[in-house]
Formats: sequence, C-alpha cells, structure tokens
Amino acid sequence: MYTLAVCAEMVFLDRPIEERATRLHEAGFQVEIWDWTKHDLDALARTPAEIVSMTGYVNGRLTDEEGAAELLRTAEESLGAAEHLGCGRLNLHGTGLDGRGLPVVPVSAEPSGAMWMAARRTLARIAELGESAGVTFTLENLNTAVDHPGVPFARAADTLALVAAVDRPGLRMNLDLYHAQIGEGNLIELIREAHGAGLIGEIQVADVPGRREPGTGEINYPAIARTLVDIGYEGTVAMEAWAADDSEAALNRFREAFTV
Repeated sequence: MYTLAVCAEMVFLDRPIEERATRLHEAGFQVEIWDWTKHDLDALARTPAEIVSMTGYVNGRLTDEEGAAELLRTAEESLGAAEHLGCGRLNLHGTGLDGRGLPVVPVSAEPSGAMWMAARRTLARIAELGESAGVTFTLENLNTAVDHPGVPFARAADTLALVAAVDRPGLRMNLDLYHAQIGEGNLIELIREAHGAGLIGEIQVADVPGRREPGTGEINYPAIARTLVDIGYEGTVAMEAWAADDSEAALNRFREAFTV
C-alpha cells in the first residue's frame, strides 16, 4: 500500500517550517519541502518528521552544458543537505525556477535534438550521483499552460521519455497529476504506463483548478486511489496543494480521497 506525504511549504502557512513538519508528522504524514537553502536544516533535523523529498538542485538547467555544470554542482550540494535530513529523494525540473515558479532561462519553443541529448547526458550523471549516495533523484513533470510557461521537458510524456532513456535506478519520475491534468489528461493510463515501466519515484497530487487539495476540483481522486491499489503501487503519494479552507480540513480531504 502507498504512503501519504504532504508538502510543508503549502500548509499551516502561519507557522515556521519546522512546526509545520512536526504537525504533519503528528497527523501521520511524511513530509516534503522545496528549496532547502531557505530553511534552518538543524531545526528541521531536530523534528520527529520523516522528510522524504526536497528540491535536489539550487541552480542550473538540462538544456545546455553550462547549465548542466551548474545543476550538477548544486545537486552535489543538495546531497549533503539530504544526508543531514535523512531525505531519500531529491527533485529536479528541466530548468531552475524563480520565486514565482517561472524558468530562470525559458525555452520559447520545443526543445531541440541537441537539448534532448544534453538533458540525457546530464541526467545520467545525476543518476550516478544518486546511486553513489544511496538516494533517488526524481524528474518532475510541470504544466506550461498555467504555472510554469517556458519550462523545457515539462510534459509528463517528455519526463517519462527522459527517465526511460537514462534507465538507471538513481533517476525516477515524479509524476505530478495536477500538472499532468492541465497539460495532458488521461491520468489513469499515464499512471499505468509509468508504473508498468517501473519508472515512478513518487506521485504528487493537487486538484484542478486552483491547485487545492483533492476533492475540491475536477480530478476523480478516489478513482486514482483505486487504480494505485489495483496496480500494486507501494510508493509515496504526496499532496502538493494549497489549502482551500484551512490546513486541517485539507489534510482530512486528502486522507479521505486516498483511503480505499
């Protein structure tokens, strides 16, 4: 059976991040964070929370050699932070994002063949870093229509293709169903395809529209949950969503949606 996690960056916003992590732990959830450089790692390490995922780079991009060098350098820095927190998954995107979720270096058209080859080479090196450190890097799909215009390799199909091309245990897909619903839809078949290929590192969820908790929008999350049970998915399902009302209610809706 899968386990449930919650992104501490998006709930209990009136509390310090370490208090959010503790509260989520007390509620029975694993914890995820974003940019580790913005937090007191010692304070987080003192909490009882099980931190299972965080951003795995600070700067860089997959599309060219200069950006790849920076991504690899900051990925190595992230490994040290992950070890301090006991975190086993480090998340990546096609390029660095600013505080609004926009790409630092946007790509205005479809990535070229040279960009695809650069991304594959860089991700193979990232996978090697992860395997040496005993952690898994995950490559997340994003939507470009609403939240992240200009991000390369954003579609779930692109992310899955890159992870499959590298085909190493140190790299898996972070299948974000909120982004996939906006960008592609057909979520259950997407889950079945990625799981059947053995390429899912974790699954993230939020509802559409609004990026609120499951049960507030158009996605049939109980059907998603039944599919995950049916295929034998045993990884993490993480809520990366803003609370529609209050955070306690959001946690309850999330748990209810994934209780089968």
